[in-house]
Amino acid sequence: MSKPLPLSQRPYRPGVGILLFNAQGQVFAAKRIDTQENAWQFPQGGIDEGEDPATAAKREMVEEIGTDKAQMVGESAGWISYDLPADLADKVWKGRFRGQKQKWFAFQFLGTDADINIDTEHPEFSEWRWMELAEVPGLIVAFKKPLYDQVAAEFAPLAARLKQG
Repeated sequence: MSKPLPLSQRPYRPGVGILLFNAQGQVFAAKRIDTQENAWQFPQGGIDEGEDPATAAKREMVEEIGTDKAQMVGESAGWISYDLPADLADKVWKGRFRGQKQKWFAFQFLGTDADINIDTEHPEFSEWRWMELAEVPGLIVAFKKPLYDQVAAEFAPLAARLKQG
């Protein structure tokens, strides 16, 4: 097996992130199943070859939380990236990427809590709950915190509008 490129020369993996808002303007967050840390995050994942980012967001929603009963209500202005820590970068995605660049989408949840099922074919989360948007960046793994701060700031006006009904 060939040695991975130096971190600075690796590309970013294209991905999407999902903010799923309930009727009270709270956002879905879930605890990662694969870390010892008490790390909570939003659903997110990669974009398949030739896939449109909005389509990827809907697919990831189904794959990670078992439902797509939601209507898109917002999209990040641009792509937001994060770098993996060096020790993790060599293990994740076969060492091909330095991190991810993500397009973020906001959805209004149209279902009920019973529609959400994190016990999916390839579970990523051990538990979930509705939270205030501003809470989540303080609960994410440290290397994603700057990205989550940026996402929370960009979508805060939308969260406030959804709260007001």
